[in-house]
Amino acid sequence: MKHLWLTALLDISESLRARWFLLYSTVFGGIVVLLFLFGLTDSRIMGFTGLSRLLVVYIQLCMAILPVFVLISTVRSVAGDREAGVFEYLLSLPVSLFAWYWGKLVGRFIVIFLPVFLAMAAAVGWALWRKAAVPWDLFALYTGLLVALAWCFLGMGMLISSIARSVDVAQGTAFFVWLFLLLFLDLILLGLMVREQFSPEPLVLVALANPLQTFRTGAMLLFDPQLILLGPTAYVILDLFGQTGYLVWTFAYPLALGSVCAIFGYVLFRRGDLL
Repeated sequence: MKHLWLTALLDISESLRARWFLLYSTVFGGIVVLLFLFGLTDSRIMGFTGLSRLLVVYIQLCMAILPVFVLISTVRSVAGDREAGVFEYLLSLPVSLFAWYWGKLVGRFIVIFLPVFLAMAAAVGWALWRKAAVPWDLFALYTGLLVALAWCFLGMGMLISSIARSVDVAQGTAFFVWLFLLLFLDLILLGLMVREQFSPEPLVLVALANPLQTFRTGAMLLFDPQLILLGPTAYVILDLFGQTGYLVWTFAYPLALGSVCAIFGYVLFRRGDLL
């Protein structure tokens, strides 16, 4: 475990010096600043005011930005070191492959999640300074959703990085995965529904296998318990899961998917040709 944490600290220090981390932190910090400048804390929409309104908008923006940042930055972890020939130096050190791989993953998770969380924490600090009401339950649930989303795509990124033989291939694959989850899966399901007239239940279950769709629907459920925005699909989801059951699915499924991808990536990394 000591070597694992040392590897994690090394990855954190390398990430803090990287340009992508500066851009990444600026994006999420800038989002919160812009939301304050546009006066979202003073607006009222669907009964949400103050910090609640800001968190609702912030979580929707994170859904679009966070996955692609996680994938593009993470796929360089293994593929970049392989392409740079760092493994030759690595194998000469008394560090196990287990400690190196999982240390990389833990360090990258801390680097990825910290700016997202600190941006929300800054919003809470501003609300406390202004003596505004802070929805602590909503803040905790959104934090958990962001943890699940970041871990899911971090696991996918480590899997892609373990398979790819070069950084270019890894980044191209990561970008395609993000586009597929963001656009193509929903379009394919919609086409099947219209053309084949399938039963809605299996189509909804397949759609919820998309972690982005799961995250988006779970975020909706927190401010729209009846999922009115989803239309008739809401009846299928609530009948199958219920509100509490679907919240559990929203947290558990991305965490499980990310863990499975990370473990599978470690198996491939351990058995593959490192040089």
